[in-house]
Amino acid sequence: MNCKITRSAAKVLLKELAEEDNKDMKLRVIITHSHGDHAHYGLELDEPTEQDEVIMTDKDIEVILAKDQPLLDGVKIDYLFLPEEGFVITNPSKGNTGDH
Repeated sequence: MNCKITRSAAKVLLKELAEEDNKDMKLRVIITHSHGDHAHYGLELDEPTEQDEVIMTDKDIEVILAKDQPLLDGVKIDYLFLPEEGFVITNPSKGNTGDH
């Protein structure tokens, strides 16, 4: 499985992961809902289970992905400041380039 994190998202995530309460946590990408051939994604801090795969990204952030969710393979996490500040999670490898 694969996960890409942009530089702007990594800055925000590393700051959150460095907080004392989050030191033992990892970033989990979840599917909030799916329909047809694509999904909508969310993020949470969690600990991996045996049903998960932990991916080390090129930004030195460990990401938890559920092994049984093929729509998680290839997700991209970005952080945008405009038009609204926040995370944007897509999966270009599955043809999902944003919410509709």
